[in-house]
Amino acid sequence: MIANIISKKQKFYKEILKHLFFNKQLSCADLSNLIGKSIPLTTQYLSELISMKMVIEKGYAASTGGRRPQTYSIKSGVFYVVAVAMDQLVTRVALISNDNNIVGEVEKFDLVLANNPNSLNELIEHLKTFISNSNVPASKIAGIGIGMPGFVDVAKGVNHTFLPSYGDSIVNTIQEALHIPTLIDNDSSLVGLAELKWGAAKNKQHVMVINIGWGIGLGIIADGKLFRGKEGFAGEFSHIPLFDNNKICSCGKHGCLETETSMMVVAQKGIQQFKKLTQPSILKELNKERIEESAKKIIEAAQRATNFRLT
Repeated sequence: MIANIISKKQKFYKEILKHLFFNKQLSCADLSNLIGKSIPLTTQYLSELISMKMVIEKGYAASTGGRRPQTYSIKSGVFYVVAVAMDQLVTRVALISNDNNIVGEVEKFDLVLANNPNSLNELIEHLKTFISNSNVPASKIAGIGIGMPGFVDVAKGVNHTFLPSYGDSIVNTIQEALHIPTLIDNDSSLVGLAELKWGAAKNKQHVMVINIGWGIGLGIIADGKLFRGKEGFAGEFSHIPLFDNNKICSCGKHGCLETETSMMVVAQKGIQQFKKLTQPSILKELNKERIEESAKKIIEAAQRATNFRLT
């Protein structure tokens, strides 16, 4: 019975911390509405979190005509999150404090996902090194959040396109290796979620967020929530068959949008075409072994050409 009461308390502690994390600063009345508990009970939970040195009083809210309410926020340094942003060629890792600040430097390393049977083990080894070098105790890391391209099944913790986990889930494999709670999601869904929580989609009900990179993804916000669709793969915009080009896409279908419009295709076409140039050009130096650098040069050249025409 006592254990059950403690478990319920911890649930509401987490709910309060979650809402303070996303909103930075809230009053007791705000939190009461968000967690669905009475103001006296919410006040009790806040007092207990303050005594545990997890929450602090932040000052009074702006006056709306009556008594100004006390507001609360999470104390800095209470917990951290390891944020991992993966694309098909490069992975970036950052340590984020509970006040949404990056701690230290963002680490970047090459990690090719396509046709790489050892990609998951490589990711784990990089994460081990990153966490070890962060000088933050693992006990203070609340979790690892990983955004990745591909058909990601969030419920099962697997990616049907990249990072083969050989019968187990990606989530279980990482958690067993690092002993830290881990979540994975499609990168475009997370871009949409970030816009919903902090960006241009905040407080909006229906939004479509296009993520253009090595592929083309779509984060869908419907009724104020991230929409995943029946099978969980809604938003795979780049895998809609649109072309009669007989090109096989990474998803296995033919003629998907990604086969003509992705940054990967642009870079590959650029490398082939600019090698044929007879006049001097920095684009003749494009190299498929440095495809990210080559793609960046193509974008910069296109931007310069556009600015030249506009002026």
